[in-house]
Amino acid sequence: MDGILILGVVILILVIVVAAKSVKVVPQQHAWVVERLGKYHETLAPGASLVIPFIDRVAYKHVLKEIPLDVPSQVCITRDNTQLQVDGILYFQVTDPMRASYGSSNFVVAITQLAQTTLRSVIGKLELDKTFEERDVINHSVVSAIDQSAMNWGVKVLRYEIKDLTPPKEILHAMQAQITAEREKRALIAASEGRRQEQINIATGEREASIARSEGEKQAVINKAQGEAASVLAIAEATASAIRQVAAAIQAPGGMDAVSLKVAERYVDAFGNLAKTNNSIIVPANLADISGLIAAAMQVVKSQAPSRA
Repeated sequence: MDGILILGVVILILVIVVAAKSVKVVPQQHAWVVERLGKYHETLAPGASLVIPFIDRVAYKHVLKEIPLDVPSQVCITRDNTQLQVDGILYFQVTDPMRASYGSSNFVVAITQLAQTTLRSVIGKLELDKTFEERDVINHSVVSAIDQSAMNWGVKVLRYEIKDLTPPKEILHAMQAQITAEREKRALIAASEGRRQEQINIATGEREASIARSEGEKQAVINKAQGEAASVLAIAEATASAIRQVAAAIQAPGGMDAVSLKVAERYVDAFGNLAKTNNSIIVPANLADISGLIAAAMQVVKSQAPSRA
């Protein structure tokens, strides 16, 4: 009875072990390669899968995620025979688990070595200055060269990035001196351009100020001339208006008598002022005949009146 119980326990244990080995649970973004009797059989996708215990075995397990691979630092020689320490990182992804298992004994090492040799070849075609300016070209060249070979290994190379480019200390010091000299040159050029622009601005300001002054003086002269012309015209118009008014007054009844009286008053006033201001007095021959003088003046006025009419 005890033997039967022990046998039953052993059989149960064997069933549990066989069941455990028959079920394989593959995580997400993973792929397991199964061999049957030493030969490739299938690739298990994520999830639960059944295999035959002791006949099938999981030979390779691959991660399908994007994997960063640090490429060891190496010394490259540029086209102008300058040593350059280059350090980079490579990103790849397993796309064909079967090829990744049997296409290469170690595809990670193969990719790393190919990245290093390709990088040395690309750097050797460029001069030192160009290696700093054309990082994108270097990265693209490395990815293109590796990707063609990596297809046979079931691997897709996504991108390559240069982390650091380190020239020798002597070259680095020379580059720093060159950069310093270039910056000083740009500073001197900028200062000279500033002085030049300053002189241009001063000259332009003086020219504009001179033009403004001349325009102001010109306008002042024009205004003065226009003012004087307006003044003369106003005086002339006033004189003409006064003459017209006097003429009209003379033509009116009693006008001639008023003119006669006015002429007599002016005549008397003129002789009175002449006596006050001059030491020598000029006396007309007919001073006694003042009425005759007035009559003569009135005769002139009367003779001019018809001609104006």
